Amino acid sequence: MLTRTGIAIGAMMLMTAAAHAGKDEVILQVTGEVTGGAAELDRQALDALPQVTLETSTVVTDGVHSFTGFLMRDLLEQLAAEGEQVIATALNDYVVDIPMADFYDFEVIVAYRMNGEPLRRNDKGPLWIVYPRDDYEALQDIRYDYRWVWQLSRLEVQ
Repeated sequence: MLTRTGIAIGAMMLMTAAAHAGKDEVILQVTGEVTGGAAELDRQALDALPQVTLETSTVVTDGVHSFTGFLMRDLLEQLAAEGEQVIATALNDYVVDIPMADFYDFEVIVAYRMNGEPLRRNDKGPLWIVYPRDDYEALQDIRYDYRWVWQLSRLEVQ
């Protein structure tokens, strides 16, 4: 189940926040087919996106959890991303190709909180790609499980 809070923002607001990314640690790099060719986003830039909360189970935790973050499609739309796939890379160099269609077919979020607590680097953070697996029978397929990238650090739009 997905709930949405916040208001929609324009690409200019996100890019303004990204321009100030030098003030804080860069959490997420987005490269490839995006406005300006690349974006380095800190917590302030990511917090500028509309917040959503998703309740779902995972294959690596017990029970249903509440994840808070932003819709991946909101981020990609704000950066005017155009492509067929996104290559997601984790801090541990895990890499997976994700079809761009996933972000429009499902409410895939980039979570920064689980059960109200910030995700930490030593426990799947600071960012985790989370699919609403309990809301769609199709997401029970193992190929989607490989797309749940924890410790997300980079996205390349192709």
